[in-house]
Amino acid sequence: MPVTPARARHMALAFEDAAAAPHMDRTAFRTPRKIFATLANDGADINLLFERELQRFYCEHLPAVFAPVPGGWGRMGFTRCDLKKVDATTLQSALKAAHALAGPKPKKKRPPKRS
Repeated sequence: MPVTPARARHMALAFEDAAAAPHMDRTAFRTPRKIFATLANDGADINLLFERELQRFYCEHLPAVFAPVPGGWGRMGFTRCDLKKVDATTLQSALKAAHALAGPKPKKKRPPKRS
């Protein structure tokens, strides 16, 4: 069953520290650190930011649903998801992965101080 734009918005905002803001002709969903998804104002699709390996996985397994955004954005991992073709479980999984990548960077461990 397709995911409505309202449902996609609700799903994206359910993640910890997620907020929505206008972004060109879309609504961006972001953590305090970076954008993890953008929803088209016409509700046709949602773009997700993946690492390249994860982008390949989604695009190869569900090519009717996911495709790299054309041009340089796609080469950076931005991936289009067709809301009319995706089910809620798959979108939830994809949003979770994108949100995790936009979370805080892990702190580097400092070597112990020598006395």
